[in-house]
Amino acid sequence: MNRIEELEKEGRLLPIVEEFYSIQGEGAHTGKAAYFLRIGGCDVCCNWCDVKESWNAKQHPLLDVDDIILRIFANPSKSVIITGGEPLKYNLDYLCGKLKDNDIQTYLETSGSAKLSGVWDWICLSPKKELPPLKSIYSRADELKVVIENIEDIKWAEYNAQFVNKECLLYLQPEWLVRDAINEELINFVLENPKWMISVQTHKYLKIP
Repeated sequence: MNRIEELEKEGRLLPIVEEFYSIQGEGAHTGKAAYFLRIGGCDVCCNWCDVKESWNAKQHPLLDVDDIILRIFANPSKSVIITGGEPLKYNLDYLCGKLKDNDIQTYLETSGSAKLSGVWDWICLSPKKELPPLKSIYSRADELKVVIENIEDIKWAEYNAQFVNKECLLYLQPEWLVRDAINEELINFVLENPKWMISVQTHKYLKIP
């Protein structure tokens, strides 16, 4: 194993698609200012994914995590949302350790398809049929957010909901391109099953990056 491979294994180098300061647009923390860190590499590859350029990690530069951390420290929100791709393809212990040592809140967005690493203030689990979550992550989820592409996907949402802890928030999120076709049925379902809430991609309506 060469030095670069060692640093990758230690979580000291990560393939970064993009990083930016913005507003969370969906789920439980909609409207919250945060620094976004998008890590490249995904083995789920949903057909409706709006960041398909993140799938191939080799297309993105390996960046020094210490440099990333300095940029995170410079943002005024003191919160970071780590997303992908699938961020749990990588060891996030080093990154999260440095962030928590400096009182930065850590938020994870994951499909749950890989082993959990890192220390998190909030875990949003978004399970995918193509590669279901590991059973071990369900009890750690603070938020279950299931993308609904057709009304049959509600069955998938209900299946996953039986495994999360009782405090976990439950969200159904209409897939953006088909939202007009399914919104009415989704609204009716939530009215009849109020344990669920609807997550709206407000950042797309507001044209926030």
